[in-house]
Amino acid sequence: MFMLYGGLFFLLFGRMVFIQATGQAEGRAMAALAEAKYARESVLKADRGTIVDRNGALIAADTLSYKLLIILDEKASKGSKKPRHVLKENFGATAEVLANYIPLEKEEILSKLNEYSDWERYQLELGKAGRDINHETVLAIREELEEKELSGGILFLEDQKRFYPNGIFASHLIGFAMREEDADGNLSTVGKMGLEATYDKELTGTDGKVNFQSDGWGFKLPKAEEIVTPAQDGFDIQLTIDKTIQSFVEDAMTRVESEYSPSKMLVVVANPKTGEILAMSQRPSFHSATREGITEYLNAALETTIEPGSTLKMFTLAAAIEEKKWDPNAYFRSGQYTIYDKTIGDVNNRKGWGTITYLEGFQRSSNVAMAYLLERLGDKTFIDYIRKFGFGEKTGIDLPNEASGVILDTYPSERLTTSYGQGSTVTAMQMIQAATAIANNGVMMKPYVIDQITDPNTGELVKDQQPEEHDSPISAATAKGVREVLASTITGEKGTGKKFALNGYTIGGKTGTAEIPGPNGKYLSGGSNYLYSFLGMAPVEDPQLLTYVYVQQPKLPSGKTGSDPVAELFTSIMESSLRYMNIVPNGEDVIDAAVVREAVGQDSADMITKLKQDGFNPVVVGEGGRIERQYPQAGTKLAEGSVILLQTKGSTSLPDFTGWSKKMVLSFKMLSGLDIRINGDGYVTEQSLSMGTVIGLNEPVVLQLQSPADIYKPLEEDAEEESIMGG
Repeated sequence: MFMLYGGLFFLLFGRMVFIQATGQAEGRAMAALAEAKYARESVLKADRGTIVDRNGALIAADTLSYKLLIILDEKASKGSKKPRHVLKENFGATAEVLANYIPLEKEEILSKLNEYSDWERYQLELGKAGRDINHETVLAIREELEEKELSGGILFLEDQKRFYPNGIFASHLIGFAMREEDADGNLSTVGKMGLEATYDKELTGTDGKVNFQSDGWGFKLPKAEEIVTPAQDGFDIQLTIDKTIQSFVEDAMTRVESEYSPSKMLVVVANPKTGEILAMSQRPSFHSATREGITEYLNAALETTIEPGSTLKMFTLAAAIEEKKWDPNAYFRSGQYTIYDKTIGDVNNRKGWGTITYLEGFQRSSNVAMAYLLERLGDKTFIDYIRKFGFGEKTGIDLPNEASGVILDTYPSERLTTSYGQGSTVTAMQMIQAATAIANNGVMMKPYVIDQITDPNTGELVKDQQPEEHDSPISAATAKGVREVLASTITGEKGTGKKFALNGYTIGGKTGTAEIPGPNGKYLSGGSNYLYSFLGMAPVEDPQLLTYVYVQQPKLPSGKTGSDPVAELFTSIMESSLRYMNIVPNGEDVIDAAVVREAVGQDSADMITKLKQDGFNPVVVGEGGRIERQYPQAGTKLAEGSVILLQTKGSTSLPDFTGWSKKMVLSFKMLSGLDIRINGDGYVTEQSLSMGTVIGLNEPVVLQLQSPADIYKPLEEDAEEESIMGG
């Protein structure tokens, strides 16, 4: 016995020495096995980059969501007084509650519960229907389950989803991203369309991790060292889009779509001085969060080509003026024009208006006027100018899949029809780019939508886009001459653009009515089977905004023409945008700006007196006393009557917000920390709590904002009514 047990002891001892010396057992490293058993890794989720407008207003971002888990294994309730799994007798009641909140029928949920229970699965997930649940829905589900004593076994795991707060908002530009599951069952947000897809790599972050030692049950060991690899969030993208102007566009398009039901609509608004795209949208459109309404994946502003119609005549005119072939007072015979075997005519059934001047011909949008002007200019020279204006090639905008269009240049008849916008094809973005040369004194600007890309992890500016000039196709003098003629189409007695006039602002632009090619290659005919458009700029003396609008195949009520829906879009968007940009209308006095003095560190009572003497309207945020912050900052130039915010300590009483801009309201919200909720865009017209009310940080106050067009419209109608009553 001694020999037997002694031998076993020395055998065991030898084995221990061997393992201690080599660190291996059965050919496997013991350290690695221990690491695998006790080492734990926790994932630090990276946020997808945000997309914001030019002023930092949110367009797309990650937000908290939840994933639903249903625990079915009774082992989960072992040792617990309350059930931590869903009891089989509660399957029906639980399915009924969940069906009220997620997009699955009760019968389908119940079927899955029974199926997974029979398979003795530990838990059940409900796929897409059980993901992306918002916080309010989670609270509602929990409340109802607790009321019915069914809460055991229903878990919600924190997750992320993409948040689009603005509804239908530049949807074909922004696109959408959605959660996808890879082969290993890992979920990630992937851009599927628009900027979300184009800049998916830049927007996608890299998850981090925390490594630590744990016990056999997975709990972290005391004093265990943590090795943290921080998550790297995706890059943030700031656009040139202005949320307020984009909202003007969306609101106007929704109204026109409701009234006229066109097959297609498009609006692009740009800054002609820089090429920045301030707004762009199309119809049909969709909600980026739900994808509801999506029928077309192409961004029509740059991926779809059109025959533009008479809006192209402004570039024919520009070429003629530049070549000194334009004589506005010379005469021609309107009606018809024949070149070889092809005869073209004016819009009024080729009757024309007799012998008229070229200026009147342009104002009336005469095709024959363009034909005779082409004779003077030379059709080859004309095509050279069309290419100088960028037609026939991509603009190079920072978006994918841009079309180049086709400029027909084989036969004289093709060059003729191109002079008035038929036959050859262009994109809306090419029209905007070309028109910047006319609006910007001959300097053509490349359009762009990405202003900046920033790495939020380091603050580094990854991309900072600056305005980019193209070669000037025309001189400044020519551009000014073209704008004067374009203005006459609005103000002239014979002008086709009278409907596009604005209250208080001068407009220059050109209408268009283009034939639409049908599926058989022939143009559609009859009714409103046309593409109606307008390309305009304002104020015409020094344009600050450039807008292109088209409406295809609207259903026109009795008494309406194709230019009516286009005019309703253009005038609403332009007038609201110009007022929002603080561009002073004609006839209103220009107020000299005063410089804001330094207020930080001063007593609020003294500073209120001084600021009022300077002509400002000071508003104290807090109870008064020493001023800690001010907005706007010292040195800013502001018009008389402008609001100056002075932040002090203590609770805040509400001011009269009437007339405040959205930007000023957001600044007040930031300084005060109050729960201010904003409905609409533009300027404040109503507030839910009266001036002087003192509220807590968790008490909401709702402000109603309206666009300048909506604010001033009732005033104009009242004035007209008073005039009628008085007459």
